[in-house]
Amino acid sequence: MQGYHADTSKTFYCGTVDDDAKQLVEVTREALDKAIAICGPGVEFKKIGATINEIADRYRYGVVEHFVGHGVGVVCHSAPSILHNRNNQPGHMVVGQTFTIEPMLTMGSIKDVMWNDNWTVVTADGGLSAQFEHSLLITESGVEILTVR
Repeated sequence: MQGYHADTSKTFYCGTVDDDAKQLVEVTREALDKAIAICGPGVEFKKIGATINEIADRYRYGVVEHFVGHGVGVVCHSAPSILHNRNNQPGHMVVGQTFTIEPMLTMGSIKDVMWNDNWTVVTADGGLSAQFEHSLLITESGVEILTVR
């Protein structure tokens, strides 16, 4: 699916959302879209993090490092780990590989706090964050998104 571009008109907001929060959401979606667009056979995984971090830097957003994308197979959270920040992770994409990209950008701290329910995660400073995710398949011609309707 070379040249993939998401339809951002399908973003839904809950309640009254100010322009700063909307921009954070839109930029996070852009980071995911651009990261997907560079995927294909032979591409180094570290290019995903570089792409996302470059977009976050442009808006002075942080990139949460604790949560990463991951392989999808017999075991859902398997190798490879997909880092969303600049890194020197070795390895490259191969045809038939499936994994997620799920960047989480913040307007403040990149440190996270897990609530006692072991599910809810917030930024350490209580600042806003946004996250998008897709599962992908590397094909001979590029990438296919497995999680679009």
